[in-house]
Amino acid sequence: MKLIHFLALLPFVGMLVLLPLVNKVQPFILGMPFILFWVVLWAVLSSACLVLIYKLDPANATEGGEE
Repeated sequence: MKLIHFLALLPFVGMLVLLPLVNKVQPFILGMPFILFWVVLWAVLSSACLVLIYKLDPANATEGGEE
C-alpha cells in the first residue's frame, strides 16, 4: 500500500473505528471531555494528513516552479 493511501485511511480509522474504544467522559483534556477532545484532535490531524497527501502526490508537482 502506498504511503498516500495509508495517510488517506488514517482519519477514517481514527474517527470511526477507534471512536467506540475511546468513548469516555473522564479525563477532561483542555476543558473538554475525552471523547470531544478525540474528535477535535482527529479533525486537526485529518487536515494535516490532507496537506501531506497533497505534498506527496506526484500529480501536484509542477515543472518550472510555483505557478
